[in-house]
Amino acid sequence: EVQLVESGGGLVQGGGSLRLSCTASGFTFGRTAIGWFRQAPGKEREGVSCISNTDHSTIYADSVKGRFTIFSDTAKNTVYLQINSLKPEETAVYYCTAIDGPFFGICRIDREQWYDYWGQGTQVTVSS
Repeated sequence: EVQLVESGGGLVQGGGSLRLSCTASGFTFGRTAIGWFRQAPGKEREGVSCISNTDHSTIYADSVKGRFTIFSDTAKNTVYLQINSLKPEETAVYYCTAIDGPFFGICRIDREQWYDYWGQGTQVTVSS
């Protein structure tokens, strides 16, 4: 059974930090790309970051560059998203997702349709 389980969300003050985790099972972690997307209330889901477990390349949305860091621990089948300097407008449900199909290992955050598996999401709330 394929599973992506996110954790690490919570309530934080503006300017604060969180580390989100995504632990995967049920597929070959080392040949996937793992992405983080988020959906704020009343808005469309948007890509935030991605890491390829094949060539270790990373991608970030322009809005989070310099504040978010994605990294992978293949021994634990876990990808982390370190989020710093959080802003209230970044309040959202953050989703972990994996590309395991024809585009496996290729990182894109503007190709939501490439992603095969999704976690249930973790809520991040940033107070002003």
